[in-house]
This record gives sequence, structure tokens and C-alpha cells, in this order.
Amino acid sequence: MKHLKRYLLSTLLIFAGTLLYAQTEITGTVVDETGEGVIGATVMEKGTNNGTVTDFDGNFKIKVQEGTMLVLSYIGYQTQEVAAKNGMTVQLEGDNQVLQEVVVTGYTTQRKADLTGAISTVSVDEMAKQNENNPMKALQGRVPGMNITADGNPSGAATVRIRGVGTLNDNDPLYIIDGVPTKAGMHELNGNDIESIQVLKDAASASIYGSRAANGVIIITTKKGKDGKVKVNFDGSVATSFYTNKIETMNASEWGRAYWQACVNDGVNPSNNNLGYNYDWGYDAYGNPVLNKMTMNMFLDENGTVRAGDTDWFDEITRTGVVQ
Repeated sequence: MKHLKRYLLSTLLIFAGTLLYAQTEITGTVVDETGEGVIGATVMEKGTNNGTVTDFDGNFKIKVQEGTMLVLSYIGYQTQEVAAKNGMTVQLEGDNQVLQEVVVTGYTTQRKADLTGAISTVSVDEMAKQNENNPMKALQGRVPGMNITADGNPSGAATVRIRGVGTLNDNDPLYIIDGVPTKAGMHELNGNDIESIQVLKDAASASIYGSRAANGVIIITTKKGKDGKVKVNFDGSVATSFYTNKIETMNASEWGRAYWQACVNDGVNPSNNNLGYNYDWGYDAYGNPVLNKMTMNMFLDENGTVRAGDTDWFDEITRTGVVQ
């Protein structure tokens, strides 16, 4: 009877804990500023991977505890955080800052919301966060469909391919710097002098610049003077590069001993070498090889022109790099 009571009490506690922490299914609707349902909006439980998307009418279902913070987001709208409540309705507000962004398209400027061509706008502020002298190298991974390769030289040029390789001749895009067309590239420009960068990738750019735009167009607008008070901006950074795991190498004495042991193991006379090592060795009473003394010639050649050394070349050719 005593064990039965203990069993019933444990079962009751487990059932109560399950009811306490059980998640309920929260239903809701996501609408836009006009009251229409938003299709495909993302609804996520904050800080977790638990989430869902809205259906054709903007409705969603998610299993969370009531009162849990939900994060709702959709392209072109501001992200909102609301507390979960059954039957909730959330209205998303348009992100006017993104839609009103002005893009240079050649002879004119247009709002980003009105664009119909394949045009990418690069954030100059994000480029400035990289320690890169060449602004083209700083574009790596920031423009869809544009491949950038560098030759490894810190001050070298970068190869840009917007539409891939389309001809056996020049495949470089056309650069428009403050309205002046050029094929020289923009690696000589100071990244701090660039106001905006737009990349025209579709055939519509050919209607403005002709056949020169067959490989795409990169439009660069540099900064200009503005009315108002004098403003001075300073941006400085320091970065270091070094080996995470440095190779530990043997010195001349350690390498000579290792070479002697390897020759003895192979049954070869270690003194027959052209490296300048001389060994005085033999066997003890138990037949084990013993190295009594090891010397090295001062010069490696007969003419005495190549002196033997004990240089750690890995340490000599590497150092901590500083970039500022």
C-alpha cells in the first residue's frame, strides 16, 4: 500500500509538470497597412529555431507558451516583436527607408521601389569595415552574380566578372566614375572617397551605354562638398596576422642525431654523407648502438665557400604582420 501511494504521487507530479510546461498552439494573422494578409511572412519564437510562415491569407499557427515573444519579419517591412496571444493580429509597417533609397541608373536616378532592372546597390558603410585598400576587393560576396578574384598582391588589381566569360577578348565591365566611362577599373580610387556604388547587370544597361556595357556596368559616385559646417571624419584601425600553429623544427644538432639513428636503423654507415656530419659511434656490451660524439665540418664544400649554419629559416622568413 505504501508503494502504491508513492507511485500515485509520482504520477500526479509528472502530470502536473506536463500541464505547467505544455506548449499551446497559438493562432494569428499578419496583415499589411491596408489590412490585407501578408503571404510568406516569417514568425519565429525569439531566441530559438521554432518558427513558421503565414499562409495565403496571412494566417499562422505556432506552438509556444502564451506570452512568449514572437519575431515577425517580411521583406520590405519593419521587423516587429510581439507577445504571443491566441487569435492575435499583427500589422506590419513598410520599411520606407529601403523603398525610398535612390539608385543611379545612368542618366537619371530612381527610387529603389520603382526599379524593374537587375541593379544591385552596395552599402559603402559595410565596405568601410574591411581592411582593404582596393574597393573592388571589398565587394567580394556583396553583389549576387558578380565574381571577383585577386592576384594576391595587396596593391594589385582585381578581376571582375558580372556576366561570366562572354568573349575571348576583354570581359571586364564598364566603369562609370562620376559620369566618365572608363575600362581601367577602380582599384586606384580611395574607398573613403566613394559615395555610392551601383552594379547594372541586365541588358537594359546596353540601351544607355551601348556595346561597351555587354559585360555589365559599375557606376561609382564620389563624395562632393556640401553646404553647412565643416565636418572632419577620422577612421583608423590596426590588425595583426600571425601563425596560429608555428612549426617546431629541429636545429642542426638534433637533425644530425635523428639522421644518425635513421642510418643505424637501416644498416647504413651514417658517416657516408655529403652533409658534413661526422659520427663517432659504436655498440655497447648489449649490442645497442651508442653515439659517442658528433661533429660537423665548418664548410660544406671542398673549396671552403659554403659555410655550415644552424639557422631557423622558418623563424627568419616569418614575422607578425601589422595592417593599419
